[in-house]
Amino acid sequence: MTSNAIKLGIVGVGKIVRDQHLPAVAKDGNYQLTAAASRHGKVDGIANYPDIEAMLAAEPGLEAVSLCMPPQFRYDAARTALEAKKHVFLEKPPGATVSEVEHLKALAEKNSVSLFASWHSRYAPAVEAARAFLASARLTSAAINWKEDVRRWHPNQEWIWEPGGFGVFDPGINALSIATHILPPMFITSAMLDFPENRAAPVAAHVAFRTSNGLPVTMELDWLQTGPQSWDILAETDKGKMVLSGGGAKLAVDGKIVHDEPEAEYPMLYRHFAEIVRAGTSDVDLAPLQHVADAFMLGKRNVVEAFFD
Repeated sequence: MTSNAIKLGIVGVGKIVRDQHLPAVAKDGNYQLTAAASRHGKVDGIANYPDIEAMLAAEPGLEAVSLCMPPQFRYDAARTALEAKKHVFLEKPPGATVSEVEHLKALAEKNSVSLFASWHSRYAPAVEAARAFLASARLTSAAINWKEDVRRWHPNQEWIWEPGGFGVFDPGINALSIATHILPPMFITSAMLDFPENRAAPVAAHVAFRTSNGLPVTMELDWLQTGPQSWDILAETDKGKMVLSGGGAKLAVDGKIVHDEPEAEYPMLYRHFAEIVRAGTSDVDLAPLQHVADAFMLGKRNVVEAFFD
């Protein structure tokens, strides 16, 4: 821990916090984890509070907060923190709507604090290598295939099926965070969204894009994938077929692995958050969230068989 470590509070102590946030913060000398707030979870060894209001009232020395609750509840917590002049780290997706996050950007600027929309998949080890490869090549088409089993990755998490919970776009927005970073600007032209008959959010999506210069990009999202899970972005170029696999972990060109390193997404996120806090800037890219909003706006609803009682 550095002598000027940022005093940090975490809000929403669930699976992602225990799996990723706490280990990353513990190894980062830029932070002193001071407090946590959650309705159900607690973090050992620090002060715990039932909500962010209680935490901020009892911990006036806090300088920053990480907000890790479901997106439907993130705006109110972020507004409370920003108005208290605390720097804010937003777990993905940064909010339930684009307009909420736009307002948070304005509040951060008004209160001279930093706001960070933390697209963790952009920090996967092979993403920058893929971006550099595509910048040196001529793209002809691309495809995004993100297929995983929700029953494995989000057991008993009912909030993801409620309005604002995103459904299959909860993992799908990770794909979009990478795609919007490595591909040319693109726009949705059509979408088909599969809604289970007993849920308010989609379990699969089939989306067509075109890039700003008219090239096709397709996206297939499936949240009932059995067997091997796949998180891949494929691109046809004049320099060969690029495959970015494992959610951005591995890059291959024409079947040859050209980049493969261990994953360190959350440590890199927290390192970047410390950088923007100390620089007095914000980092809030809304492109992935805007694509999700566009998919819901343009998408046709297809009702499929219920898969949970």
